[in-house]
Amino acid sequence: MSIKVGDKIPEIKLKWLTADGMSEVNTAELFAGRTVVLFSVPGAYTPTCSMEHLPGFISRAGDIKGKGVDDIICLAVNDPFVMMSWGKEQGAEGKVTMLPDWHGDFSSAMGLTQDISVAGLGVRGKRFSMRVVDGVVQSLDVEEGKGVSVSGADQCLVNLA
Repeated sequence: MSIKVGDKIPEIKLKWLTADGMSEVNTAELFAGRTVVLFSVPGAYTPTCSMEHLPGFISRAGDIKGKGVDDIICLAVNDPFVMMSWGKEQGAEGKVTMLPDWHGDFSSAMGLTQDISVAGLGVRGKRFSMRVVDGVVQSLDVEEGKGVSVSGADQCLVNLA
């Protein structure tokens, strides 16, 4: 069953890389007391994710944060090293927080996974975006097809208006 508007973000412990090295982050604590735009991509370095989805949020980060958003978080079922490198290459630092869902636990707990083994990628997170206020989902847009139509930065800005 998929997470829906009004639900609390599931509490999962994930590992990510910080300036101090590998550390653990609790998703409940990460979203508590803040307004966050969380978007998910099926995989770092994949074409649509690298050319459209993440770059849109990086280029529109100032506009999105200007609408009262404390943080923009990019989630992907990838390891912390891949997420850190991809974020650096894309220029995400200071604009978009890169959150690795190493084994897909967070995506799975939200009911937002997809099996794309046919493309050689295995089980990954679905492409979506959501606005989370103090740990509660306020809006959720999940892509049904390929591409970025309802979960991109431009649609996010429309939803924040």
